[in-house]
Amino acid sequence: QVQLVQSGGGLVQPGGSLRLSCAASRRTSRSDFMAWFRQAPGKEREFVAAITGLGFNTYYTDSVKGRFTISRDNAKNTLYLQMNSLKPEDTAVYYCAAGHPSSIVPMTEGGYNYWGQGTQVTVSS
Repeated sequence: QVQLVQSGGGLVQPGGSLRLSCAASRRTSRSDFMAWFRQAPGKEREFVAAITGLGFNTYYTDSVKGRFTISRDNAKNTLYLQMNSLKPEDTAVYYCAAGHPSSIVPMTEGGYNYWGQGTQVTVSS
């Protein structure tokens, strides 16, 4: 089992930047996909970005392409989301997740069976 602990959320002005971190309690399998999801008030949780086990491939929802970067440092058992040019519509609770590629349904929550506790990101002036 993998326990995920998030940090790095907060309040930022439009156009600003934040970096979210997601630390695993033990070494994460190199076979695991890891991903970020977010949920705004009154809305369904949505896919944001994903990264393959060795970090060779990344995937993004259209609304964050060119602004967000997902990365992982397997030596530190940590996943990151660098968020630049933040917009008010990025305001949400952000969750990290992990799952085995045999179960993953791309661009959805399907197959992600380990989840972080969530962290609030608020973009407002």
